[in-house]
Amino acid sequence: MARSDPTASRSDLEAALIEALFTQSPVGLHLLNTDLHVVRFNTATALARSVPVEDILGRPFTETYGLVEPDEVEALVRGVLASGVPAIDRIVRLRPRAAPEREHRFAVSVFRLQNDRGAALGLAAAVVDVTERERARQRLNLLAAARDSVGRTLDAGVTCQELADIVVPDFADTAVVEVVDAAMRGEEPPLAPLPAGVQLRRAAFSSRVPNAPQAHPVGHIRDIPGPTPYTEILSDPRPRVVRLNADLPWLAADPTRAQAIHAAGAHTLLITPMTLRGAVLGLISLYLIGEADPYDEDDIALALDLANHTALCIDNARRYTREHTIATTLERRLLPDRAVPQTALGTAGMPIPSEGAVGWYDTIALPGARTALIVGEIAGQGIHVTAAVGQLRTVVRSLAAFDLEPDELLARLDDTASLLAAERASLPSGDSLHHEVFAATCTYAIYDPVALTCAAASAGPPTFAIILPDGTTRIPDIPAGPQLGAVDRAPFAANSFEIPEGGMLAMASPSTRSALPSDPELLQRPPVGADQSLEEILDAIVSRLLATDAGSRAAAVLLARPRGFPSDCVATWQLSADPTATATARHHVHAQLATWNMDEETAFNTELIVSELVTNAVRHGSPPTELRLIHGRTLTCEVRDTSPAAPHLRHARTVDEGGRGLFIVAQIAQVWGTRYNADGKTIWTEQTLT
Repeated sequence: MARSDPTASRSDLEAALIEALFTQSPVGLHLLNTDLHVVRFNTATALARSVPVEDILGRPFTETYGLVEPDEVEALVRGVLASGVPAIDRIVRLRPRAAPEREHRFAVSVFRLQNDRGAALGLAAAVVDVTERERARQRLNLLAAARDSVGRTLDAGVTCQELADIVVPDFADTAVVEVVDAAMRGEEPPLAPLPAGVQLRRAAFSSRVPNAPQAHPVGHIRDIPGPTPYTEILSDPRPRVVRLNADLPWLAADPTRAQAIHAAGAHTLLITPMTLRGAVLGLISLYLIGEADPYDEDDIALALDLANHTALCIDNARRYTREHTIATTLERRLLPDRAVPQTALGTAGMPIPSEGAVGWYDTIALPGARTALIVGEIAGQGIHVTAAVGQLRTVVRSLAAFDLEPDELLARLDDTASLLAAERASLPSGDSLHHEVFAATCTYAIYDPVALTCAAASAGPPTFAIILPDGTTRIPDIPAGPQLGAVDRAPFAANSFEIPEGGMLAMASPSTRSALPSDPELLQRPPVGADQSLEEILDAIVSRLLATDAGSRAAAVLLARPRGFPSDCVATWQLSADPTATATARHHVHAQLATWNMDEETAFNTELIVSELVTNAVRHGSPPTELRLIHGRTLTCEVRDTSPAAPHLRHARTVDEGGRGLFIVAQIAQVWGTRYNADGKTIWTEQTLT
């Protein structure tokens, strides 16, 4: 204008500018008087073209465009008129009368107009449509919040609930997350398409509506009836937007869900699959209620991003759940299912959570009413350590069947540990296990209720304590042997000690990291009543251990309390070395079994077993010969002599006149074996009592 008309005044230019702004500018300009009525507005904007001029001019601005929150906007504008402080880029929500089904957002800047004396003349408002910008910003904020907050734990249920809480109410009015039940339990999720009948667990639910109706509670497991959009998305995993109304035929296939949808008043459903590497982990259902805008393509893309992130988090939780389940199941199987009932010994044990080792304890019934007590550990953590513990425990049980002395059993166990250490050392250098030194310890003790003694040996520094009836402790002298699998293959040494009547034996796993302090106070039993159970005493001792640094280094604790073996349940006879010893032995056995009220079949079988064992001892052994019967949970027969030579089971030929004795014994007895000691050997048998 200045070039075309050099004589144009400044006022002319300003008038032309104002005219252009109100007729051609894309920015919505509004001129309001002090009563907040519209005096003039920009007719070039799309918003103004959708409303007749007579519905805007001269009317209060809060009644013109369908403001969602008119009272709040009026308060904002009156504040600018009163203070003169402009309001810049305030976001205002409205629903245009021409298209009320979709909400728009506008950035509004309001300025006060005043004369030279500062008196208010009115207001100028600049309005810019920022609907798409705000929606994009909201989507980015929601996605960022999901990436920060969803998947903070390795719990699939918590992860799903975190997602549901984030999308409500900013992205959905109600959110439901359902996960394939196999994936929730740690198993591999099935590949798409999912077959009919796959079980889904409702993992999370959230709604902005108080006491919103639910088709099924969280945790409910079921297969989804079909055909519905939910079953379709499991077979064809891609997002879908479904308009909900009462006339949809598929609602009849799932009446429970249909009832919840109608009760909530939902009108739009966005259903998105959670997939990862071709596998379907579940689905996310987002519902809109009331006047919420329907979902568009950008919303579908956002829902898919949220589903993909959640699927990755669920898969991480699933892998952890699987590994944790395997490890805990394996570790649980390493512990005795239940205490073996013993006539003269009560036991109670407990593994202690430890960061540096996996421990175990065990009790094994031995012939002669004796009991083996084992406590051990292996340094390290993880499934491989738990598996190694299982291997050692199996070997100990196998060796215990040979009735070996504690030091001899540990020597054989050390051979297995050395093999495990060599296998670990031979792993490829890239394997993390290759660099971990195999370190294992074990304490093995045998309690004999007849002799009232306990023999023990330890691979590693032992932690023994005899808890006396008054609650004080005494530490028995047990030599510390080398750790299992150590390069130093020094021999193991055993020692025997007595447990006084009314006392208890406390054993903690020999630490592979450092020896536990030998302070008796750590295992001292607090004052308890005479009727207090072993489990209660064990809880008190473990609590005391965990409250000290020693507890962080122990991995298992085992208590054993002798009950006193009844003297009338043991019968012992010294036999002569002549051929009459067999008849004498049968006579003693017959009389003793009659005293114990044994049935005829048991008495006959026992006399036959004793005849064969005593005959072998007289013919092939060395005097003196001793016969002992023990009436406990089984009937035990023992024949002892001083010869180190042991008989061998063999199958006699038809023409042989002998060699069938032990074969007959093996057929009659439940189990039999040979036990060696410094004075000779003992042949023993056990028979099950009805």
